[in-house]
Amino acid sequence: MSIQPVGQSFGRSVVGQKSVWIGTNWKMNKGPAEAVAAARALESFRPPPGVRSFVIPPFTSLRDVCSVLEDSALMVGAQNMHWKDSGAWTGEVSAPMIAECGASLVEIGHSERRQHFGETDWTVNLKVLAALRHGLRPLICIGDTLDEFEFGVSPETLARQTKIALNGVAQKDLGQVLIAYEPVWAIGSAGRPAEAAFVSEIHTRLRAVVREIAGESGVRIPLLYGGSVSQANIRDYVALPDVDGVFVGRAAWEPADFMKLVNSVSGLVSRKAAA
Repeated sequence: MSIQPVGQSFGRSVVGQKSVWIGTNWKMNKGPAEAVAAARALESFRPPPGVRSFVIPPFTSLRDVCSVLEDSALMVGAQNMHWKDSGAWTGEVSAPMIAECGASLVEIGHSERRQHFGETDWTVNLKVLAALRHGLRPLICIGDTLDEFEFGVSPETLARQTKIALNGVAQKDLGQVLIAYEPVWAIGSAGRPAEAAFVSEIHTRLRAVVREIAGESGVRIPLLYGGSVSQANIRDYVALPDVDGVFVGRAAWEPADFMKLVNSVSGLVSRKAAA
């Protein structure tokens, strides 16, 4: 397959109820002072109707950002967590600690955690179950490597990651789950945006996998796309039928850019809701 750029041109959800999700992970950027300044810039921001937005700061800034955005329209998440509630796990953070900071969401299984810090499909599953036990919404990241993409096995890889991640999740909790497809070859400063047609095909297949798990009359688990999302291509991705939003990287780190990205999809929300 060839990789080409896209043209430059809390309640539970059930099938038929569609929201557009837009969020960003600040990664290892924005210490406490900078993070608080960014949160204050976002404090009064109101996304368009039907859009749910979130930011994910570093742990050093999590409590302060949660405090600033407590009464705002934005959700706040953590970048990772351990599956145990407490114990001799030096350097780790538990779900109860995250919840106490005021966060409502936690990112689990990002490719950087998988590649550099030993995250596996099985530890992702343990973390998902722990997050749900403590009332946190898990944002499960799945993704294919460039080799898997070029060998044409992306659908199989993503189906495996999804099924293991959701293993043992109760039907009543599936509506709290978010899944973000982030091609490893499309993220980061050297990432290359995926074609909208490819993203559409992948998300359609993922929808079938999720439907197999949740059932035809069950919840509609939001499927987000993340990978070199920018102002130039966000509408191309959000317009796709089985894409329920986007997970944005560096293009959304600055508050003004984040708000511009969120506002740019306002015209698409009503169309997707009616689809």
